[in-house]
Amino acid sequence: MSVIQLPPGVVGDGRFVRLGPALIRESADACPAGRALRARPGLRASGGRGGRAPLQDFWFAPVESLLDSAEYGREDPGPSAGRRCHPAHLEWARDAAAAYLAARRRLEAERVASGHQRTLPVRRQWIAVHELQSSDARGIQRFERSVWGRGYASADGSVREIWIPSIGSVDRSRNPAEVAAAAAVLASGYPVYPPYSDRARVIRPGPEDPADEVSRAMTLPDRVRVVGVGLGDASVVVYADWAAEDAVRRFGVQARGHMSRVVAGGTTRAGSDCVGCKGLRECGGIPHTIGLLGVAGLPHPRKRRSLSATDLRVFAACPARFHLTRVLNLKEGTGENAAIRRGRAVDDWLNRRHAERPRTSCRQAPLPTALPGLNAEELGPALAMLRAHRAHCPLDGLPETEEVRPQWRLAAYDPAADTVVVADPDLLFTDRGGWVWRETKTTGRRTPTGTSLLERYPQLALAVLLMAAGVLGGEPVRCRIELEFLREDGSVLEEIDPFDAATLAEARRLVGALAEAWAVESEYGPRPVSPQTCSECEVRRWCAHGRGETGETG
Repeated sequence: MSVIQLPPGVVGDGRFVRLGPALIRESADACPAGRALRARPGLRASGGRGGRAPLQDFWFAPVESLLDSAEYGREDPGPSAGRRCHPAHLEWARDAAAAYLAARRRLEAERVASGHQRTLPVRRQWIAVHELQSSDARGIQRFERSVWGRGYASADGSVREIWIPSIGSVDRSRNPAEVAAAAAVLASGYPVYPPYSDRARVIRPGPEDPADEVSRAMTLPDRVRVVGVGLGDASVVVYADWAAEDAVRRFGVQARGHMSRVVAGGTTRAGSDCVGCKGLRECGGIPHTIGLLGVAGLPHPRKRRSLSATDLRVFAACPARFHLTRVLNLKEGTGENAAIRRGRAVDDWLNRRHAERPRTSCRQAPLPTALPGLNAEELGPALAMLRAHRAHCPLDGLPETEEVRPQWRLAAYDPAADTVVVADPDLLFTDRGGWVWRETKTTGRRTPTGTSLLERYPQLALAVLLMAAGVLGGEPVRCRIELEFLREDGSVLEEIDPFDAATLAEARRLVGALAEAWAVESEYGPRPVSPQTCSECEVRRWCAHGRGETGETG
């Protein structure tokens, strides 16, 4: 291994790394080069990184303040509970904190009844530190391993727990490497002051850290537990309940290699990691397209953001709904209607089919006998749509030399808006030197008329801009966008030329009109386009305006 080369525009101290479970989480669009920079908190972008978000954009922040109040005995949650938080965010946080505390009381009662020790809150996070006398071959002199969540320990310090919250139901998809990394920090870490971009410092007794709490937090444990909790339904899962030495052993087997690969870095990959990347402004791995969104500039510096066509659509429907569902990712666990479930099931099956190897057309593939999430009555229409797709399957006759990418995330950077624009085409494939962007829509109605396709489907307008900007490359004369409508009684395939002057002008007008208001919004008040917007909203429960529109109380 060798010292990573800092990209242009990145400066600072790269001699220490800090790694947590989130950095080793698998992601199809993970950027190895970007994650290696993120693992080095002493590095920064030269010239600073703009301002901050006008409203709190971390979903757990007000919940944490409320839990601090409940668990540390403060009389009120403190100013941070409501600072810059959207009112509906605060309402959600109260419900979430109540669910968390209920889950804690329930599991604690069960454990105590079974003869286990009670655990008490620890307000500082644990970090495991390994420091070398001199830098290794990678230029690293200090390694820190962290874990995010709320910590607890028994009175004698022999048991440690970390509770990791999820927004809705408990996350049951955490991989073994993440769990092992978290457990190992509990087994060998010490409580520290919030480290941010500096090296972690071990806490000392003081007004905010009583001596008895410091003592139990400093004592290395015999046993560690990693617990997941859902803030929507108070669901709980125990990911790990191990002896401390077992946690250390599992880390070596399951997580150490993942962490080493993150530290080593590698190639760039444009995608979700770009938004928070220190090297974005000078990165050659993501297309830079000034004015892609039609935004001349921002009146005030603010935190860099990402933007998708869905974001624009939801913002246009209601800014409050956008902030709560697209920025904070909050939503009530209400069921989806039959049309949405059917569309999701059809899309998922097509994505899996188009990713199979060896590659074959859907004409040759037998239809499934069941689709996840659909009952017997809903299955028939979905199978009819899959059957209709056979008439336009892009793999039919496609040579093996052509490239096929189902659900491949694309990203481009617009420096004028300081925004990473992302898109997830249903399917990308090459065709004799050009790229084809295929979107598939399931519908129970005839092909829409009277409104242009770009106006009806903003993702097509954004696709036009991205392709015209050369995000995919390829010979323009052979590039196109396809929209496939699937119905029970047949299918229709529409084609769009992203390099046609009139089409490009329409796309710029439509995206610019949507993005202009989004770019400067700072309050995200409820401004629904219709009462139906409120009746369908996933966060109506916490929005006073939405409840009023639908006649609900409190």
